[in-house]
Amino acid sequence: MKTKKKEAPSAVTGRPGDSNAIQIWKDGDTTTRLSYFVFGLGNLVNKQIVRGLLFLIMEIAYLVYLFSFGIGALGDFITLGTVEQGQVYNEALGIYEYSTGDNSMLCLLYGVITIVLTAAIVFIAYMSAKSAYCTQKRKEKGQHIPTFIDDLRSLKEENLHAFLLAMPIIGIICFTIVPLIFMILIAFTSYDHEHQPPGNLFSWVGLDNFKAMFSQGSALASTFWPVLTWTLIWAVVATVSCYILGLLLAILINRKGTRIKGFWRFMFVLSVAVPQFVTLLSMRTIFNANGPVNVILREIGLIGSTESIPFFTNALYAKITIICINIWIGVPFTMLSTTGILQNIPAELYEAAKIDGANSATIFWKITLPYMLFIMTPNLITSFTGNINNFNVIFLLSGGGPDSLEYYYAGKTDLLVTWLYRLTITQKDYNLGAVIGILVFIILAVLSLTTYRRTGSYKDEGAFQ
Repeated sequence: MKTKKKEAPSAVTGRPGDSNAIQIWKDGDTTTRLSYFVFGLGNLVNKQIVRGLLFLIMEIAYLVYLFSFGIGALGDFITLGTVEQGQVYNEALGIYEYSTGDNSMLCLLYGVITIVLTAAIVFIAYMSAKSAYCTQKRKEKGQHIPTFIDDLRSLKEENLHAFLLAMPIIGIICFTIVPLIFMILIAFTSYDHEHQPPGNLFSWVGLDNFKAMFSQGSALASTFWPVLTWTLIWAVVATVSCYILGLLLAILINRKGTRIKGFWRFMFVLSVAVPQFVTLLSMRTIFNANGPVNVILREIGLIGSTESIPFFTNALYAKITIICINIWIGVPFTMLSTTGILQNIPAELYEAAKIDGANSATIFWKITLPYMLFIMTPNLITSFTGNINNFNVIFLLSGGGPDSLEYYYAGKTDLLVTWLYRLTITQKDYNLGAVIGILVFIILAVLSLTTYRRTGSYKDEGAFQ
């Protein structure tokens, strides 16, 4: 019976396998354990000077930051500031001057940065101890202890992935993780139009904003649920309509009896070539009260000479108009993406179906549509997600209107994302905007993952191979 060969240690970490923090503490010697607290100690003792100094410099830099700024930042993070900016009369100049105060937003931001740096230094402490542990094991086995030159060489071989991913990971932490944590935490504060630092500090309020969003009878709840309902209806209708019509258009162009296929594809692709915001603004002009559509309808007598169809001022008309314009914009994209897939459906499937007497409708429902759904379901989920967050179409066509006194700073065609925009940019209720952002993420994550895990693309990858 063959025994499994143990993993060879790498030049940098020397890992004899997966070593967790508990195992390192239990099996490590005193120097290795102390490496949790004095970074690089195990490496320095074993004459890995450069590696040990790098660990030690990172620890010293963190301690300098912590005692010079970090502890104060954590304290301000807890209170979010205590001294508001005020006015002080300067008798010498005869004017009022602003006194220096705390800024709750900066207190929150610096606190988040300090917490992230602390989490990073904890990870570095683990890496320091792991490096010492691996060096200890190599020394016990009489193996070669890697030098700094070996460490550099390993960056071209077994640790190439770590070297290449280092900067992207740092960038993600700085420009994605930190802002994301900052945004999430704002949802638990009173940062709204009445609490604008440094003049008016905001504070922690716990789950009060979430309670207000779901409290029965509140203005926020009476806005959130209708807006959420319309958002889901819009996302489903926009996704399904563009997909089905785009697929039918691709089938129509690709069928054997259609001539000059390239010309028809070119005509539809031409609409894709125009920037979307130009198309949307043009459509808004065409369908406004005195736009070409209403003018033509007046000229041919379908409406009165002083009347106009309220394409964007009536809630029902606005929703129907937006969906129709979105179909005009979205169908060419679907036609392009489905054309290539249609051309790769095995011809034998169609020939066998025709021999069995299947008509065109049966072939579409039994072969074409299932095949296309199998291939494109992940794309449909992406389109659904994009439509939930489709800011451009709503904002540039209707601006979320018509406005309603029943809603809290929202219009009848506002999606959650455009309502979030109004709350933050116009109303400056940043805490409510953060709550909506969190809820949108939860809704999208649950719907997308649940749907995808139920699809054939996930369950039976080779079904159509």
